[in-house]
Amino acid sequence: MEVQQFYYDNKIVKKFLYATILWGVVGMSIGLLLAFMFMFPNLTDGISWLSFGRLRPLHTNAVIFAFVGNAIFAGVYYSLQRLLKARMASDLLSNINFWGWQLIIVGAAITLPLGYTTSKEYAELEWPFDIAIALIWVAFGVNMIWTILKRRQRHLYVAIWFYIATFVTVAVLHIFNSLELPVSAMKSYSVYAGVQDALVQWWYGHNAVAFFLTTPFLGLMYYFVPKAANRPVYSYRLSIIHFWSLIFIYIWAGPHHLLYTALPEWAQNLGVAFSVMLLMPSWGGMINGLLTLRGAWDKVRTDPVLKFMVVAITGYGMATFEGPLLSLKNVNAIGHFTDWIIAHVHVGALAWNGFLTFGMIYYLIPKLFKTKLYSTGLANFHFWVGTLGIILYALPMYVAGFTQASMWKQFNPDGTLVYGNFLETVTEIMPMYWMRAIGGTLYITGMLILVYNVIVTIKNGQKVTDELAEAPALQNVSKRRTSGEGWHTWLERKPIKLTIYATIAILIGGIVQIVPTIMVKSNIPTISSVKPYTPLELEGRDIYIREGCVSCHSQMIRPFRSEVERYGEYSKAGEYVYDHPFLWGSKRTGPDLHRVGGKYSDNWHLNHMYDPQSTSSGSIMPAYQWLIKNELDKSNTETKMKAMVSLGVPYTDEDIANAQQAMLEQGTQIEKNLYTDPDFVETYEADKKAGGAEFIEMRNREIVAVIAYLQRLGTDIKVKDLETTNN
Repeated sequence: MEVQQFYYDNKIVKKFLYATILWGVVGMSIGLLLAFMFMFPNLTDGISWLSFGRLRPLHTNAVIFAFVGNAIFAGVYYSLQRLLKARMASDLLSNINFWGWQLIIVGAAITLPLGYTTSKEYAELEWPFDIAIALIWVAFGVNMIWTILKRRQRHLYVAIWFYIATFVTVAVLHIFNSLELPVSAMKSYSVYAGVQDALVQWWYGHNAVAFFLTTPFLGLMYYFVPKAANRPVYSYRLSIIHFWSLIFIYIWAGPHHLLYTALPEWAQNLGVAFSVMLLMPSWGGMINGLLTLRGAWDKVRTDPVLKFMVVAITGYGMATFEGPLLSLKNVNAIGHFTDWIIAHVHVGALAWNGFLTFGMIYYLIPKLFKTKLYSTGLANFHFWVGTLGIILYALPMYVAGFTQASMWKQFNPDGTLVYGNFLETVTEIMPMYWMRAIGGTLYITGMLILVYNVIVTIKNGQKVTDELAEAPALQNVSKRRTSGEGWHTWLERKPIKLTIYATIAILIGGIVQIVPTIMVKSNIPTISSVKPYTPLELEGRDIYIREGCVSCHSQMIRPFRSEVERYGEYSKAGEYVYDHPFLWGSKRTGPDLHRVGGKYSDNWHLNHMYDPQSTSSGSIMPAYQWLIKNELDKSNTETKMKAMVSLGVPYTDEDIANAQQAMLEQGTQIEKNLYTDPDFVETYEADKKAGGAEFIEMRNREIVAVIAYLQRLGTDIKVKDLETTNN
């Protein structure tokens, strides 16, 4: 049999590893800054692009797509070549994948702080970036499948199954969730509205966690844990069950993020049922990973690579137990909108994704540079510092979550809320926020230790060169099952069939949940009194989105006695039919805003934005003083309204033609309302004198649009004469 010589492409792996480390430091640094902003809300006062609402999506994108994303590519490019006994099919596609991904990350780092965002969680980047992501992802997938087709290894190892499922599912999720109508070069509106947008977003949001943060890392676990332990995978049969059950069930679980919301009850219940079932395949994978280490526990005690991997798999087990737990309605009623969710997410991110990445880096760097790790002691120190950081991060957030839920729901004997002022619940958990910041500091300290250890290791090593390998060419791959061959063993010889079956498995759940919600009108009953936003309110809503207010405030009152008492009538599906995108939120750092319209005066809102502590003593909301100073850009209002018409919002031609006049009239009325405050008059007149010819009338400033939007929220319905129809 002829043996062929070839070279593994180690240079592309090196590039992705460097990017992983760089963006890891950046993403974690932003996260730490955000953690300290809870104690020092005025830390970046007056700097719009460093405000909490704009940095928060930058942190999540940097950690998920820059740090974890580059780690996925590094691990896949290294392991895939060795599992297939083949160099990547195209060096050009590999480099397009690398440089394209880095350009997208840099673009995100520029545009998100500037306020260009869709506001959809984990999918905040605007439409040009969505197109770029799709193209780069396809380049990665084509390169991977092309390499599989030219492989020298007959069967596809379990890790590759997970890589294939990752490519297919992320492509489907990204494309359908990112369907949007562009308004300008950096502004678009989701084609979905309200309840439909929420369902599609959390179909994406939950499964981005599943198929970007989980399935590729399970593939990396199945490759790197056996390699580092020098042991075979515990159970091949269990890996088959793990793979197919996981990819089929996971895709159904998204609605558990929307329990007790305006989402139809049947969709919520489907999400709960499949979320509970998800525990079994998830723990099957965890058990398979941990039992692979049987007989290697002595090595675990001394090898930092295996230490990181053991804690990573354990973190995966904890997070995948907690997910089904939180999907139970009675538990979700406690945890949702609280810091419990923050703890849950970060156990997965810091332990599962972070620690598996660290273990992989410590494993790969010495191999790629043909040397020993500079300091095993430093790597072990990193492990313990990082582990302590995770504990000090997560435990206080669990305490904070339970404290919030308990305080929000307590009643006095006379039926009034014990803690009627939302700020009382914020003040109570400040010590937990301090502990989280300390935990985050320890975790990033470990990351900096890794940076030093890696730099010195590379300096002591050899220059990266493509690695020589040899293997016989693959011949005579039979199309039929041979005698005694298992069906899955046969399927592993058929990468195209495997890809098709995986695609079918992940599409079923999405089709069953999303198509009826979008196509069947009775799922979203209309409310006759609900009207489109006025032009000024529409502009104010866009500013609300730009500033990331949805990161801290929900617009969804659940049908609980405590929430109705605190905020007002619970939210109805028909109230959101003109919301492109939906803004229900997923965390309450501040109170819900769905019924805030008319609750406070225009002056209160102005003062609250200028200096939150002046209206709400003890508030941890940052100031948004630039809203008071900035001129409102009205140049695209008509274009925005025309886009909304295309999406089904019933603006008339007359509404669009009179948009400028309508904005002027509504803005002038708000300006008059502001004049009722003597302090405003004094400040405003002084501002007018100082501004001279450059002075901007208050009616033409951004704050007026924001006030118009806030005063509209929740005012379309009155409970006593609520009228619903199903047509």
